[in-house]
Amino acid sequence: MDYSVFLQYLNGHINTSGTSGRYIIRFPHPAQYNECLRQLHRLRRKLPALKRVRTSSLLRAFLCPLGLPDKVTRNRFGVLVEEDSIVSVHSASPGKERSAEIPWGVRRIDAPEAWSLSTGSQIRIGVIDTGVDYSHPDLRYSLARGINLLNRVSLPHDDNGHGTHISGTIAASGGSQGIIGVAPRSLIYPVKAFDHNGSAYVSDIILGIDWCVRNHMHIVNMSFGMKNKSVSLQNIIRKAHEAGIIVVASSGNDKKSRSVDYPARYSQTISVGATGKNGRIAPFSNHGSYIDIYAPGEKIYSCWLGGGHREMSGTSMATSHVSGAIALLLSLRPGMTPDQVKRRIRRNARALPANSPLAKAGTGEAHASRLLRGKTKKLTSS
Repeated sequence: MDYSVFLQYLNGHINTSGTSGRYIIRFPHPAQYNECLRQLHRLRRKLPALKRVRTSSLLRAFLCPLGLPDKVTRNRFGVLVEEDSIVSVHSASPGKERSAEIPWGVRRIDAPEAWSLSTGSQIRIGVIDTGVDYSHPDLRYSLARGINLLNRVSLPHDDNGHGTHISGTIAASGGSQGIIGVAPRSLIYPVKAFDHNGSAYVSDIILGIDWCVRNHMHIVNMSFGMKNKSVSLQNIIRKAHEAGIIVVASSGNDKKSRSVDYPARYSQTISVGATGKNGRIAPFSNHGSYIDIYAPGEKIYSCWLGGGHREMSGTSMATSHVSGAIALLLSLRPGMTPDQVKRRIRRNARALPANSPLAKAGTGEAHASRLLRGKTKKLTSS
């Protein structure tokens, strides 16, 4: 099929100033995408605006800044068009700095008791976030190169702090002068999709997931969310799930009982709510039937920019504890499927206090040592 008319249309309507809307254009069939991609590469020299078109082979999609998307319809070109939405990280403002100590959340999920069995060795975790502080001493042995989707020629340096905090909870190995994360020998691959304000477009997250699948991540940590559903985001998460990748997502900080943010709402993720030091659901956390597991998320002490440490609260912080616990499990028992991991982490959770009215029956708090030892008893309070 000749896609020259379609590509000429894109070239004529791409706004290179960055002030226009952004859209995700999906192709229903692989052959259509492959042929249009081939023609895109051929025409880029002749039609220079096409250099602004990014592509996702996993989703079979073009990601474009377009001024007049209403004319790109299925009836005209045989493609599916979705507006590119903005997504935000799930955390509150950072708290004060404190002297270094073992974070209470790592102790709460009983990670130190699990380290005799596993420390997360050889497990690759894609953290789609604001990047990471590569100079942080606690993360010196925990970081791979990753990718910066906002600036492909640069390392995914963190200019916000959120991604560094998440990475510290998962995999810090700072020794006596720093902090220890849940899985200190796992390897973080930072995927910078979020800017200095903690905001990203769905298209950047799609490219991040695409990269994680192609680079064989075991786990993808998604400490962010949005209110509206994205079919494109759901489709690529499903593809990651089919590829055997465990996707862990934060539920949101809106105190809701009947809903959680996307992408945590998709069934192919492990959705995470937050608890406080008292073991109860944190006041800010979403809760109820959409939550798969809870984990510490209130006043969590972890790595920060400039080699320091900060407290932060949010379901983002809870999600990083769960990703770390899953890394411990996969290092000990490689080859487990995402569905097997979800069932196991739920069955081996610590029961929430009996007087926790916000909790869904049977949903508990992550417990790393039980998870590794494979206990499957009915939840009891502790």
